[in-house]
Amino acid sequence: MTKLFDPIDLGAIHLKNRIAMAPLTRSRAIEGEVPNPLAVEYYAQRASTGLIISEATQISRSGQGYPNTPGIFTAEQVAGWKPITDAVHAKGGKMVAQLWHVGRVSLSDYQPDGLPGFAPSAIAIASGQGMRPDFSMTDFETPRALTVEQIEAIVGDYVHAAKNAIEAGFDGVEIHAANGYLIDQFLKDGANKREDQYGGSVENRARFMLEVTTAVVDAIGADRTGIRLSPSNGANGTLDSDPASIFLYAAAALKPFGLAYLHLIEGEEGTPMSIKNGAPQLAKQMREAFGGPVMLNGGLTRELAEKALAEGRADLVSSGVPVLSNPDLVERWKKNAPLNAPDKATFYGGGAKGYTDYPFLETAEA
Repeated sequence: MTKLFDPIDLGAIHLKNRIAMAPLTRSRAIEGEVPNPLAVEYYAQRASTGLIISEATQISRSGQGYPNTPGIFTAEQVAGWKPITDAVHAKGGKMVAQLWHVGRVSLSDYQPDGLPGFAPSAIAIASGQGMRPDFSMTDFETPRALTVEQIEAIVGDYVHAAKNAIEAGFDGVEIHAANGYLIDQFLKDGANKREDQYGGSVENRARFMLEVTTAVVDAIGADRTGIRLSPSNGANGTLDSDPASIFLYAAAALKPFGLAYLHLIEGEEGTPMSIKNGAPQLAKQMREAFGGPVMLNGGLTRELAEKALAEGRADLVSSGVPVLSNPDLVERWKKNAPLNAPDKATFYGGGAKGYTDYPFLETAEA
């Protein structure tokens, strides 16, 4: 039976175990959206995971939606990522860059022209608030609906970012198509009311995702490209009336690419990300439709992670907050050792506190 600690190949990326570090926004980038030098130690500390997926990293200036998040679209940002990937590799780890455009989650504060951000349709997020660059909160704005020409330009931004990621030493990229951000907004009919070739049918709503995937694969190879989807996650107010229809289609449409992996967010019952409102559990069906390695995320404990592998819903798992607060989570799970408690007050912004100072097991036991 497949175990969490068995190796696995994701395309061209060989992993020493089946536990990945999920992407975690930490809002610690410095001027120019360059990764913080502290991130060298932060990521290297967590290189015992089979794969590190970087914090979400914007592909362009207009793709940003939160304060102090890093980019990968300038030479300075590429140079800032290089010592991070070098440090992870020196510790025997593997790392991919998560490529991000937030779409309607952005505010005019982040846009080069000072106007609202972009989305498939001019529909504002109905609940919650956005975060300004100074970390203050404000109501979401009504976004600008993208033109076809602007959509084509954003596809080009993904390609530029993917090539930059390889130049920065990443082992590959993960296309962020989840959690209510731009690609997810195209997929889900609650945010996409377009009447052209990018809206309406499941084929049309999946078109942008497939165009981005095609372009990135052409640029760096399918064996170094993964993608993240969230079938039943209504993050950022982005919902679909029939998630099984669009996401089973999306998984099957991604199969011919031969991608390195598909990363799914699907909470287990009893976890903080548990599925609500009767939304379907789609991981097993999507894994069958996709035909390649599937990584599962969603508040998984070690026991739930092992269960997901045993039940055929995933080939590997990713863990977020537990890796944030336990840089040696792999070792702790091997030993069934206690976990450090996360300090939520230091999740976003700040310096080393709550970032690089969580104790390792041998330190805690000393």
